[in-house]
Amino acid sequence: MQLRYSPHPNDYSKLGTDGLRRAFLVESLFTPGQCDLVYTDADRAILGSVVPVAGPIRLVADAELRAAYFCERRELGVLNIGGSGVVTVDGGTYPMGKLDCLYAGRGSRELAFASLTPEDPAAFFLLSYPAHAAHPVTHARMADATPVELGAAADANRRTIYKYIHPGGIQSCQLVMGFTKLQEGAVWNTMPAHTHTRRSEVYLYFDLDAKRRVMHFMGTPQETRHLVVADRHAVISPSWSIHSGCGTGAYTFCWGMGGENQAFDDMDPAPVHFLR
Repeated sequence: MQLRYSPHPNDYSKLGTDGLRRAFLVESLFTPGQCDLVYTDADRAILGSVVPVAGPIRLVADAELRAAYFCERRELGVLNIGGSGVVTVDGGTYPMGKLDCLYAGRGSRELAFASLTPEDPAAFFLLSYPAHAAHPVTHARMADATPVELGAAADANRRTIYKYIHPGGIQSCQLVMGFTKLQEGAVWNTMPAHTHTRRSEVYLYFDLDAKRRVMHFMGTPQETRHLVVADRHAVISPSWSIHSGCGTGAYTFCWGMGGENQAFDDMDPAPVHFLR
């Protein structure tokens, strides 16, 4: 498990391109046949991936967690962005098609991930936060998500937000999770930008053509920076940072948050005219 530490907001602006990418961009996910995990000090979140090929892969607690099993004091959200697969939680089996979601609450002991066909393996994205309360394992297909249509063609941001783990959907302790799909011709997400000092956030960009990129904008509203992001790359967004993107073509991204509350619209606006 990699360990990441977020720079102080007064110090991040001193970093060059390589320093920013090492601190905030995760390029090491979705290795076939592996479970890859990254621990960040931003609300003690863990993001990762599992791509089973030859057989099932178990999720275990690395030594850094000082736990008997991964979800001993944590909750976990799973989004499949690949081929069909299966997740097993304490003997229960949950089929996972593309863009299906699974929530495993605190106290879930045995978690394993498998693909139905090695030629088209599942690609499970994982996001975990500490949990002080237990909630039941819940499986949701894409048809079960709560869709919200936003944006306009004139602003190049027509998109659909699918909410999975949130107060009106899958219940959790603090994790909120879903994904946003941009329509063809749309390139902007989360603009006007915002911060939410009560929560950190993680973005995973996917279904992006190999020749295309997303310019992910980050930093304090008065001193922004950008990261050039490719398919299946993730960005760690601390509470003080905006998180917005503009792509060279349409894309999809998974968003997940954890912190003081679960109010999706608890945002501190950063209007376009205010950004620097």
